[in-house]
Amino acid sequence: MGNNLLLSPPITFIIILGAVFCISAVLAKLAFRPQKKVEGLTKPYACGEEITNYMIQPNYSQFFPFVYYFTILHVVALMISAVPAESIATRLIAIIYIVGAVVGLTVLYRR
Repeated sequence: MGNNLLLSPPITFIIILGAVFCISAVLAKLAFRPQKKVEGLTKPYACGEEITNYMIQPNYSQFFPFVYYFTILHVVALMISAVPAESIATRLIAIIYIVGAVVGLTVLYRR
């Protein structure tokens, strides 16, 4: 039990979180900070020209179907690979996930 204490998820999370905070503190000391406040430091800049309309709102509507598609397929692949094929009930669970993915993808690409 004592040897496996470091392998428990809460202890590992706390150790990694502490390491990340330490690395962040060290790198914050090395980061560049200007000595004085410069006027145009926080203004948007692109290719040597002033940006007049910098409040552009990106449209992710064309990206959403691909995200949904890959999310469904990855979750189904994870669930099917995690289901042991020892009994009919577990195979039925895998079939239900496959049918759910097909239905979800059909609804996604319905026009």
